[in-house]
Amino acid sequence: MTSYQRWTLRTEHTSYTVRLSPDGSWAELDAWGPHGVETGPSALDGSRRTHFITPADVAPAEYLPHGLRPFNGADLIASCPGHERGIWWTFAGAQADEHNLRLTFLDDVLGLRTTLCYATVPGTDVLHRWTELTCTGTQELRLERIDSAAVNVPVAAGARLTYLTGQWSQEFQRTQLDLTRGTFTMGSTQGAPGHAYAPWLAVQDGTTDTAPAYGVALEWPGNWHITAEAEPGGAIRVRAGRVPHEGAVVLAPGATLTTPRLACAFSPDGLDGLSRVWHRYDRRLAGDRLRRTRKVLYNSWEATGFDVDAAGQLELAKAAADIGAELFVVDDGWFTGRSDDTGGLGDWYPDPEAFPQGFDRFVGDVRGLGLDFGLWIEPEAVSPGSSLHAAHPDWVYRIDGRPARLVRNQLLLDLGRTDVQDFVIGTLDRLLGTYDIGYLKWDMNRPPTERGRPGAVGPVDLDAEHVAGYLRVLDHLRTAHPDVTVEGCAGGGGRIDHATLARTDVVWPSDNTAPLDRMTVQHGFLHAHAPHVMSSWVTDAPGVFDPRPRSLAFRFVNAMCGVLGVGADLRAWTPDQRAEAARWIARYKEVREVLHHGEVRLLGTPADTTCGVQYDFGDRTVVAALSTGRLDGAPLVPGRPDRLRLRALDPAARYRDTATGTTYSGAHLLHYGLPFTWSADHDADLVVLTRQ
Repeated sequence: MTSYQRWTLRTEHTSYTVRLSPDGSWAELDAWGPHGVETGPSALDGSRRTHFITPADVAPAEYLPHGLRPFNGADLIASCPGHERGIWWTFAGAQADEHNLRLTFLDDVLGLRTTLCYATVPGTDVLHRWTELTCTGTQELRLERIDSAAVNVPVAAGARLTYLTGQWSQEFQRTQLDLTRGTFTMGSTQGAPGHAYAPWLAVQDGTTDTAPAYGVALEWPGNWHITAEAEPGGAIRVRAGRVPHEGAVVLAPGATLTTPRLACAFSPDGLDGLSRVWHRYDRRLAGDRLRRTRKVLYNSWEATGFDVDAAGQLELAKAAADIGAELFVVDDGWFTGRSDDTGGLGDWYPDPEAFPQGFDRFVGDVRGLGLDFGLWIEPEAVSPGSSLHAAHPDWVYRIDGRPARLVRNQLLLDLGRTDVQDFVIGTLDRLLGTYDIGYLKWDMNRPPTERGRPGAVGPVDLDAEHVAGYLRVLDHLRTAHPDVTVEGCAGGGGRIDHATLARTDVVWPSDNTAPLDRMTVQHGFLHAHAPHVMSSWVTDAPGVFDPRPRSLAFRFVNAMCGVLGVGADLRAWTPDQRAEAARWIARYKEVREVLHHGEVRLLGTPADTTCGVQYDFGDRTVVAALSTGRLDGAPLVPGRPDRLRLRALDPAARYRDTATGTTYSGAHLLHYGLPFTWSADHDADLVVLTRQ
């Protein structure tokens, strides 16, 4: 029997065991799963006999460079002048305890030290992995591929991949693919995670959604990729990392590059269980700010667009306060030169014509209604006709001799420059220091196109520098303005990853607020992220992809699955609609602690006639139920109500519906489920159960 050098890291419920290969040339996965899974022969062991490929090409390797792994996909590709592309390293030592591991490998010929890093996240079943690359030679290194890590998953007969796809206004669509052989890859080169794919992937045996689930999520708000390969031996190997905009990164002698963290998670309870692992991780990222109440928001954008003035906004603010909103956010259009989307960006001063008595007076009037005050801003963008662009045309991304292409009539500031970062920080400090602003919505609607920095000395890692600048500004907001709630947005859900979530309080999953469209977005989002970060509005928007009408109740119950907001033109609502809205908001306030801190279970899918979300916290269970399909026919013809089977209740306990007084046994709710008799006027419900 081969003797391996092994290390085991333990999270709250899982173990992750790494070992050296038989000849000590690389690290590979020995076991990953529930505590104790490491005891026994490794499920990833193979015969190690290979034909036409090398042992490294079939090994469950944690990280291997081109050179040692020449055929089946390397995680690191590097070269230096005068040497062939490739790395042939040797193991140089380990530092380990129960929660941290560092494995170091050296290539003295190339002049590269590679350290594979592992750290468990306390109170979760998440393991962080990343890699540190140091140039130890006298010549600079060219790094063409710099993945963060590789993850190996043993599968019996192919893998089921679950991932989140879409486009603008249709983000977070849960998508599945059965991969038996070949390669699947997704990513973004838009300088942000993007709308097409979320940097998140789940892998299971190709059976059902309840099979044990392994997940990865890349913490990087720049260019990225995640690639899954069904390898010849039958295992699935997932590689993930950032994608340099320039095609390669140059590492100077003595310099170290640290890759983004790859968060790795496991649940024996399938995709639904894996979602709760990620939710707990999101709560861990929030830290003390998790205890902050997410206020009921009103945003004026869909009511007024760019037509912003003090009188109109105050009229909306009064209506919002009357229905129980706690926060009023003025969206785009509040600053000088912003009558439409062709101007104003960069000149972040309130328009004196729109606020003739002063912006400070306007903010005070909003607060006088009992509302907190929030403001929209897009600090990375600049309009060509703005004063900022006239003063600093060199601050935008551009390539000498090439035209500057406009996207949404705007250009993108080079946030990798420290002077641009200082300008953004100064702008935010001025606004937050001058006016009583408690909420900031940071939007980003313009991906980089002609991404260059004329005059730069030597090669520049533009993508990494932009990310560093973005995170520096967010970190500054956290420390300098700790009481300000920050919302992350990029044309909807284009910039949602754990690096952003660690520095914001809520994110905006999609610009699409239509009821059935939004339900599908939120169903996918909740697979990867927690309700307390999911901002969701009630609006009058018709469906973009699914135009079937739904009631105001449906819109409220759907939005209450996360952080409730309202974006409709309240001036056009009838008194009855406003009264109904006030009742829903009052109910939401009674249960938002459960919604934001409880254990979440997704009940069915939007493809079912009835689906919902179950939240369990303390002795309360809240079920948001939504009718998505045909009605059940009752009472006009014989029929039975639709039912949602609940999960994880005590079969022997009794649960009382606080609205109707009906009492159910846990066994009844688990076996038969909650009954819902839908009609054209009743297509959603919020049920609150109290354990007796």
